[in-house]
Amino acid sequence: MSHSVLAGVDGSERSSAAADWAAREAALRGVPLRLFHASPPLPGTAVPGPAGDRLRHVGARMLQRVVAELGDRYPDLQVRGEHADDAPDTALLAAARDAGLLVVGTRGTGGFEGLAVGSVALRMAAAAPCPVVLVPQPSGTFVEGTHLARGTSRVVAGFDAHHPVSEVADFAFSAAEAHGARLRVVQAWAFPAESVSPRTLVVTEEDRATWEDQEVLQLSDALRAWQEKYPRVAVHTDVVLLHPAEALLNTSRSADLLVVGRRVDLSAAEGRLGPVTHAVLHHARCPVAVVPHAG
Repeated sequence: MSHSVLAGVDGSERSSAAADWAAREAALRGVPLRLFHASPPLPGTAVPGPAGDRLRHVGARMLQRVVAELGDRYPDLQVRGEHADDAPDTALLAAARDAGLLVVGTRGTGGFEGLAVGSVALRMAAAAPCPVVLVPQPSGTFVEGTHLARGTSRVVAGFDAHHPVSEVADFAFSAAEAHGARLRVVQAWAFPAESVSPRTLVVTEEDRATWEDQEVLQLSDALRAWQEKYPRVAVHTDVVLLHPAEALLNTSRSADLLVVGRRVDLSAAEGRLGPVTHAVLHHARCPVAVVPHAG
């Protein structure tokens, strides 16, 4: 990744976690970090001008503070702050046009207790032109200082050997290689529709084993090109008879990063998230990378 890492900040705890995650990623990649804050105009014509000025001033001071803190924490990292007087989602999408990676918290200062993913984070995952990492509130294994520690971390990637997506595979393999992490590739499968028709009451263990062996072999064949491209990455595979979202969430419980794809829909102006990616974003407890792809 040769372009900068872009992170949205709004002063919330999740955005602070996202900014730190982005800083460590930018430092590892040797690229600049851009911290972005948006202060949209206050609604209505009756809002006094000084109120808007104070809001922008508070946002500017918060942005300066985060830039300074990360600059002190990562002295070799080039950090700069950017500000926009626009809605956060609109401003971030525009800023992401020349970014290599966008990092946001799963929720900002808005929303309500119990909300897993906020509207801005969802729009970034659905419409950003570059890969997006959504960082949850620090908890469990994801705490400061444990960001993809070399040799002990794990990247999990969702993969479909029947429809392999090079962008997702490249992102997952390159992330694992950069961090010295183990990569676990997960493929969910289902019985052929004909085998579970009303006329068939039972699937034999022999048939199940045969179908599963075929899935394992197809996954192995599909991954061969990336294993040759990234020979230093230790790859493990899981082929599971589960719904894809459930399979990914089960496998990612102790992961440091979960990688999924998003098919770019040119007919949808706002972008769309598939049901598996949508479910993963709402229930994963580790950072999730959403990688856009054309096919």
